[in-house]
Amino acid sequence: MTDQTDAAGGIPPAASRSDPPVYQVTIWPHRSMSPLGFRLVMAGAALMLCVPMIPVIGTPVFLGLAPFALGAWGLLWLFLKRNYRDARLSEHLRLWPDLIQVERREPRGPVQSWHANPYWVELKIHPDARPENYITLRGGGRTIQLGAFLSPEERVALHEELEDALGAARRAAGAAPWKPDGA
Repeated sequence: MTDQTDAAGGIPPAASRSDPPVYQVTIWPHRSMSPLGFRLVMAGAALMLCVPMIPVIGTPVFLGLAPFALGAWGLLWLFLKRNYRDARLSEHLRLWPDLIQVERREPRGPVQSWHANPYWVELKIHPDARPENYITLRGGGRTIQLGAFLSPEERVALHEELEDALGAARRAAGAAPWKPDGA
């Protein structure tokens, strides 16, 4: 992905558009744990770490084990918080008859943007690749991956939805659907 400027002066970035897109979607990683679930897991972990320490309370062994139990609990808290922070990743795709733009917002760092003319964009799904059902968009001289954090089934659904939207955008622009070489 590139920054939002178009060095060739060709397709304008979506920020300068006033017309609504014919299709748009925002995708983000699934969060399987709610804030309440986080509190319950942390309380359960604290309880489970305390249970084996009950017989050694008041002995020198307790003082030797306590830092390890607190360290394990602290690392669990740290890693779960990091997971929440990393899950703020999102990809926003907007499609007009003459422009497709993907903005990827990383949890830390700048927004990455890619855009191309949908008439020339090639959408591919790679069912035998790793990760399974890998989706790529090729156009504007670049190839980008879309929805890498989605499950394989979600990527198939996104591919079908995007394929239909690209066809509709090409029809709206009055162009024939794009066909790969040899098709």
